Amino acid sequence: MGSRKASKSAPSQPVVLLSPSEPADLQRKAQRVQLAIAHRAHELFEARGREHGHDLEDWLQAESELLAPVSIAMSESEDRITVRANVAGFQPHELEVSVEPSRITIFGRKKRSNGDAEAGTAKETGSSPDQVLEVIDLATEVMPERAVVRLKEGDLNVEVPALSKNKIGIAV
Repeated sequence: MGSRKASKSAPSQPVVLLSPSEPADLQRKAQRVQLAIAHRAHELFEARGREHGHDLEDWLQAESELLAPVSIAMSESEDRITVRANVAGFQPHELEVSVEPSRITIFGRKKRSNGDAEAGTAKETGSSPDQVLEVIDLATEVMPERAVVRLKEGDLNVEVPALSKNKIGIAV
């Protein structure tokens, strides 16, 4: 009779429900991040000797330095919109999501120790960005008050009922 080894797989993390944030609160945080990106893009422009014609390149470079990439998948049915975002590495207390009738905003900032640099500034260390910002415009209006936001193992799932439409396409 052979012996069996118990498989030691990592325990599955529980699903965490997140309460949606107020859109105005998240908008202020998003504006601060966008200002930091603009500031860094200007620094890149200056470092190039103020050579014009590279605005988009500078902006995208600044975004890549300040924001962690997030892959987004969205699906829509007759009565529901689902947005999935990969926010691996972020804990529930580091993420905020706001849902508006035609937009979903995802903001995250990893908590830092007191010795770390101010959030939203470029880092010279080459370490990976510690924040995310995604603004997803929706083609269909939704009911924000009925949104359900879940996080499990780095996958953020936002499900929100779509406003029902009558036969001529007017939201009711």
